[in-house]
Amino acid sequence: MITREDLYRQFEEMGVPRDVPVVVHASLRAVGKVEGRGEGLLDALISWVTMDKSPDGGLLCVPTHTWNRLGGADPVTMDMNDERTCVGTLPTLALRRPDVLRTLHPTHSMAVFGDPGKVKDWAAGEVMTETSTSPAGCWGRLRTAGGFVLLVGVGHNRNTYLHSVEEWLGVPNRLSDTFVRADIRLKSGDVIERPIRCHHTVGISEVSAKYPKYEPAFRAHGCIRDGLVGEAKTQLCDCRKMAEVMALVRERSGGAELLADDAPLPTEYYL
Repeated sequence: MITREDLYRQFEEMGVPRDVPVVVHASLRAVGKVEGRGEGLLDALISWVTMDKSPDGGLLCVPTHTWNRLGGADPVTMDMNDERTCVGTLPTLALRRPDVLRTLHPTHSMAVFGDPGKVKDWAAGEVMTETSTSPAGCWGRLRTAGGFVLLVGVGHNRNTYLHSVEEWLGVPNRLSDTFVRADIRLKSGDVIERPIRCHHTVGISEVSAKYPKYEPAFRAHGCIRDGLVGEAKTQLCDCRKMAEVMALVRERSGGAELLADDAPLPTEYYL
């Protein structure tokens, strides 16, 4: 049985920061048997990253995506009274907590924990973003705020932040040319109509599955620290450094489409 003390030791060994935003993508199955199960892991992550919600602590962010509801008969793609997401069990557990604040994004919301003032500031304005992972929204601010992504038992095909970097870099064929209706239903029952430009893959098959191609480049530039969370192999990824590497690769490749096939990135693009 993996105890909370075991988890804290692993966080410390990996250098998981305690004063900046940290987004966690996790496979609970890969983590193994944790004291308190998924809730125990979530408790430990929140306590560690936020320093028990201290004003000096960071923010623990759990993706609570609902992009799978786009294009359905109901234009509401995110319902604040509905804990279902399309990204696993940990997000559902996060949304059940009374201390959670969920950002008002119709497809790529986050459950955020930390000092209440910091959490409120982090989520402010998210409802006005016009794309899936806007550089001006929570996903984009991971880069400017010195944030990290923690990949627990999963790879970069689950690293949503990389979509935001591509938006920042203006990579073509990543966003719809036109706006798609994606409404938000508040706890009160009121509905906010939010048209957004959503992710798509025109001419490219399963773009997200190709993001692990960047991992050798990230490692070459020191973007990743390896460790364990429970039994799960884990990568702690520096958001600012990953964005810099992707910008370098794009510049050296002349803006070529790099995710259309399974070929590895040429080393001359990043070394």
